Amino acid sequence: MAARLFSNRSLSSTLNVLKHSKIHNRTYASEMSFTFASPSEVFYNQANVKQVDIPSYSGSFGILPNHVPTLAVLKPGIVTVFEESEAKKYFVSSGSVTINEDSSVQVLAQVAVPLDRLDPQACKEGLSKAQQELNSASTEEAKVEAQIAVEVHEELIKATA
Repeated sequence: MAARLFSNRSLSSTLNVLKHSKIHNRTYASEMSFTFASPSEVFYNQANVKQVDIPSYSGSFGILPNHVPTLAVLKPGIVTVFEESEAKKYFVSSGSVTINEDSSVQVLAQVAVPLDRLDPQACKEGLSKAQQELNSASTEEAKVEAQIAVEVHEELIKATA
């Protein structure tokens, strides 16, 4: 009987906490305000979009309105933005993703380029150069920088394939 009473009080207390918690009171948006920029260009500024697919170091994921608030680090790859009637693709080298409680999303990339602006041959040449730099690197810093360049160019080649 005591265990049952404790269990009921515990449940009641838990339900009371949930009833007044911020998670329970979260409002849900039907639209998603999206901002996507790099230091050299703004692609979207508080635009309403349907979905955004993101490559991150914790795994690639899609963002829809009402997504749980999240912070993520971009990895080299393709960001796909689904507008009303079309999907646009961009290559990103690195950066951050912020998904806010109000369903707004910010993607800030170190480098971002629409896929249609990429030159597949230049990407292959860049990979070759990065691999040469990696092989000839004499310091740890030079090796790390060259390895990053190799990874970015490998993803660029995948993006243009």
